[in-house]
Amino acid sequence: MFFHRDLLRRFAVPFFGFLAASLISIRCSSGVSENDITQYRQWQKVTLNFRGPAVSEADHENPFLNYRLQASFMLDEDTLSVPGYYAADGNAAETSAEAGDLWQVRFRPDRPGTWQYKISFRKGAEIAISDDPEAGIPLAFDGEMGIFEVLPDEHHEGRLKVTGEHYLRYAASGRYFLKGGTDSPENFLGYYEFDGTYKGRSPEHRAGEAASTDQLHKYGPHVQDWRADDPSWQGGKGKGIIGALNYLAGEGMNSVYFLTMNIEGDGKDVWPYTSYDDRLRFDCSKLDQWEIVFDHMDEMGLMLHIVTQETENEKLLDNGDTGIERKLYYRELIARFAHHLGVTWNMGEENGPIDFSPNGQSTEQQKQMIRYLKTHDPYKNLIVVHTHHNNASKEQLFTPLHGFEFLDGMSLQNGDPFDTYESVLYWREKSAQKGHEWVINLDELGPADRGIDPDDRVDNNQDTMRAVVLWANLMAGGGGVEWYFGYRNHDNDLGCEDWRSRDRLWDYTRFALNFFNDYLPFWEMIPDNTIIQDEGLYFALYKPGAIYTAYFQKTKNARINLSSEDDVNFEVKWYDPRNGGDLQEGSIKMVSGGSMQNLGMPPNNLEQDWVVLL
Repeated sequence: MFFHRDLLRRFAVPFFGFLAASLISIRCSSGVSENDITQYRQWQKVTLNFRGPAVSEADHENPFLNYRLQASFMLDEDTLSVPGYYAADGNAAETSAEAGDLWQVRFRPDRPGTWQYKISFRKGAEIAISDDPEAGIPLAFDGEMGIFEVLPDEHHEGRLKVTGEHYLRYAASGRYFLKGGTDSPENFLGYYEFDGTYKGRSPEHRAGEAASTDQLHKYGPHVQDWRADDPSWQGGKGKGIIGALNYLAGEGMNSVYFLTMNIEGDGKDVWPYTSYDDRLRFDCSKLDQWEIVFDHMDEMGLMLHIVTQETENEKLLDNGDTGIERKLYYRELIARFAHHLGVTWNMGEENGPIDFSPNGQSTEQQKQMIRYLKTHDPYKNLIVVHTHHNNASKEQLFTPLHGFEFLDGMSLQNGDPFDTYESVLYWREKSAQKGHEWVINLDELGPADRGIDPDDRVDNNQDTMRAVVLWANLMAGGGGVEWYFGYRNHDNDLGCEDWRSRDRLWDYTRFALNFFNDYLPFWEMIPDNTIIQDEGLYFALYKPGAIYTAYFQKTKNARINLSSEDDVNFEVKWYDPRNGGDLQEGSIKMVSGGSMQNLGMPPNNLEQDWVVLL
């Protein structure tokens, strides 16, 4: 076992349970007999390879737009329609090939049984973005069929699924998910050992925005975290970025936020295309190298938080509409990456028009792109939209989206971190009132110049942010937190090379996730501060008749209202959010229901934050 896998097992935080999942490749041929049926495991990646027209990324007949590969996977009465893609020579991550005759489909079976598949491969003008199954003309391997057997994997947690509740849930284990991870660097994929990756143009520095550098990411401090049996490509490339993921997973985190397209944005160093100025042709080798990294994220239990655009380029494709450019972009993302077991599709950083950004996408344009991505993703992964930083803009942007069936949640940005609890609670309840509950994640915190400070900053804000952001989100019924690093700190939003710069922060985050996962049926609990009386900052959650918990930034004379709990006795325990560990006893061991009760004092460090559990 890898060292970091052992760490994941030790920390009681969510991970996807696919530690030894192999990646399957089938060389397809027609007429497979029952005696030739290959067996695979549930939740493994299956890659179908087909030999077809020999073309290139730059071919006159655009292989991404004017060919359409679509696979239908069938089990019992269910059918999943999965898009495929042009793969050059089928090994482009290693060869940097731009031409070849390989076409691929990636599929992730969610149930055991005998799966059948049938292939549609057709050619025609702009056929890739057509939903008409009869468009164009069939060619090459069109109509090819096959079967394979999928065996159950009883130890696998499965895919993270949208439930219609305020939390994601693992499809196999049924366990609910809370995320903790990093929002920075947002240009995580601006990595120097990916093919075709460079600074597209000199980034402009705008007041109040992150400033980029001329250097691509190398993640040099994390090369030491790469292990001998970890993946790499082209003779050892990728050790820095793979090592960085090892470190973050070893700290118990489970999510990474990153842009897949920042053309005209802050970094100007991430895009899936063959060049900075192209919109209709894709870099096969770069995207296959991304896939190596994403496969490793699966193995490490790290959710792919895929941010498809940012505020500066939200109208770059089709002037904000969902036309040829945007549909093709989303189709490629779905075909290549939707199969991963933990995916959040974020439709855009700071998305939509507000007073100081009047040229953003309209509500109708937002709905068009959300609808397209949700209806074309066979796995129906979580879809969210990232907010602007102030409350007025959130009202303007998101009130029209409430109840929209294809949007699953909000990616909150709060310019004032002290707004976190009320903001999460407000939007959580507002979505519930529409009968369409949203997952509410806190994905960026202000102030923009600081975000969350590195460990070594003298006036470090981590203790405050632990209270007013991390615990505030979770206690308000939020789905978790990703940490934004600010633009004036070292290892900042665009320039972070070393996630160890926030080593203590990952501990604080892990301790919070441990508490919720180990001790609380949080998905059944009600956020309600009115049950507590105290002098300082506090948050409370409870499940009537079963369990109560409250977080105190500093408690003095805390009391809890148990008047509805007649004839019920509660054991009182305390949890240390600064150091984690086991539950501890305070000055009062037991309280009885039926009235307002004194909670007593925590075990020690009375000037510090504590969590009480009844």
